Amino acid sequence: MRPVRVVVAGVNGYGRHHLENVGRLAALGRAELAGVGDVRPPSGLGVPVSADLPVLIRETGAEVAVIATPIHTHAPLAVAALRAGAHVLLEKPPAPSLEEFAAVSAAVAETGLVCQVGFQSLGSAAIPAARDVLGEPVRGIGVAGAWTRPFDYYTRSAWAGHRRLDGVDVMDGALTNPFAHAVASALAVAGADTAESIAGIELELYRANGIESDDTSSARLRLAGGTVIAITVSLCSDRRRTEPYLHLHGTTRSARLFYTLDEIEAGGVRTGYDRTDLLGNLIAHVRDGAGLLVPLARTGGFTRLLDAIRRAPGPRPVEGRFVRAEPSRLVLPGIEDLAVRAAAELKTLSELGFPESLGSVRAPWPETVLRADGRDVAAYTERGDLQPSDAPRPHLHPVRTLGGTVVTEVQPDDHVHHFGASVAISDVDGANFWGGSTYVRDEGPRMLADHGRQRRRTLRPVDGGYAESLDWVGPDGTVVAAEERTLTARTVAEDAWALDFAFTFTGRTGRPLVLQSSACKGRVGAGYGGFFWRAPKDSSGLAVFTGEASGEEAVHGSVTPWLALASDDWTLVFVQTAGLDPWFVRVAEYPGVGPALAWDEPLTVPESLHRAVTVVVADGRLAPGRARDLAEGTAG
Repeated sequence: MRPVRVVVAGVNGYGRHHLENVGRLAALGRAELAGVGDVRPPSGLGVPVSADLPVLIRETGAEVAVIATPIHTHAPLAVAALRAGAHVLLEKPPAPSLEEFAAVSAAVAETGLVCQVGFQSLGSAAIPAARDVLGEPVRGIGVAGAWTRPFDYYTRSAWAGHRRLDGVDVMDGALTNPFAHAVASALAVAGADTAESIAGIELELYRANGIESDDTSSARLRLAGGTVIAITVSLCSDRRRTEPYLHLHGTTRSARLFYTLDEIEAGGVRTGYDRTDLLGNLIAHVRDGAGLLVPLARTGGFTRLLDAIRRAPGPRPVEGRFVRAEPSRLVLPGIEDLAVRAAAELKTLSELGFPESLGSVRAPWPETVLRADGRDVAAYTERGDLQPSDAPRPHLHPVRTLGGTVVTEVQPDDHVHHFGASVAISDVDGANFWGGSTYVRDEGPRMLADHGRQRRRTLRPVDGGYAESLDWVGPDGTVVAAEERTLTARTVAEDAWALDFAFTFTGRTGRPLVLQSSACKGRVGAGYGGFFWRAPKDSSGLAVFTGEASGEEAVHGSVTPWLALASDDWTLVFVQTAGLDPWFVRVAEYPGVGPALAWDEPLTVPESLHRAVTVVVADGRLAPGRARDLAEGTAG
């Protein structure tokens, strides 16, 4: 297939991700970056640059234009691009009013070209699966979303936090921008694609921040077929990251769709689904007539809600006595619980007594949690906001001692691709499943478009924890390996509990898997790869020891059954219970430990590879003898 020539308009914000995606598709021979449209383009792109998008399209012969510019420019630029002869991938929301939406629709009809809207969640196979998961009609959908945004989020651009700017609609509110995917996903599951699908809209718009638009809101939609969609979202959460979800209500059953993760939870089991990239889908449409996943017409229902918000009175300020001011943000304590309750009961915030009810409602956010003797000791987490260069993967964080001390760290400044406790390998058949740069022999670390991700297939509860099936997916979408994983928790002493973590790798390419570390490529001592634990860097009194030696230099690369990493407040005792690999250890630079699968030579896996480790998590600093006793007494 001849590569499709693509221009990207708007590359200084979210458009950077589109540039990276074009680069990924170019590496696969499917696309070619033909030009960039921006009033402040970065240098060194090596392609034509112009602030005039129609001229850029005509001069480069671009067949596709990606538009990732401010919201109020979406409609005019989409119309101009279509009339210049390019199909369009238009970032969400497609337009800030029904009138402008109609103008883009008219240009699509006039030119015979297509406009795909960038609701990425609608490319997920979880959307159609959600319609049938209950085995009965979906009578209602509750949507819960609770994120946090710092003050500078509302100063990131001239239009941020505004409903209108210089008399022009921009509609940058919680419902219409950051949680637009939540709204669009609920409408898609309900089949409410068109504006006519919505029979009635109730709105409750609030703001805690000193902005023009809403940062905390409820909307309840009554569809023509009788289905109710109740949406409650906020950008003033007390928590740093939650995954928003759709609560699906049937007559006798319910389920949850985590749209950022492409996962459905039903009957206690989570199932993961594939997602199709929307630019890749548009290119396939242009070249071979593949059906579009998110044509403009599918977003009429969303635009109907956006238009209702546009015409509604401005959001009501939340009284200061309900708001907690922090140095970088404002918080509505307890708003997450209200969002969960609203989704479960299909209610609005006012019906739950907001804002007076903040802090009085208890409805915990749905999470996957490990418990030891009934006590929460670890969250098993996925994140829907990670970039490909992070090598996204499930991970344990926060992990706590029985006394409540956190002993994991995620995305620290020194290594933003470190995620608590996880399985990560720097090279699996040429794909980077560790994150960050790739070490290239004789060149050093290079940031390459070679990152893979771990995609969950199923997660189901077992006695004491969970069993999980995963696909390891390369940058081109190929499943290079399958993994079966178990993780369980148990108490082993009054001041300690144990994590039992096991995984089995099986190749899926029809040939033996080859695993490598950076050390295999010439970086001395960098044998990392496998189960890896990143501990908090701000811990005091860090020390590492085995039964035979102590200190980073002495234990790094040693092959012993157990190893302890200790601080003044906690101790972690790592015990290899299946397989015996050299220990990769860091203390001085940062605290991190893991058995290294490919220490300094590539490891070839003809069929499958099994490894297991037990980690004892204890309060306080353990003496070497106590660490040894726990290691010998808890292994296996």
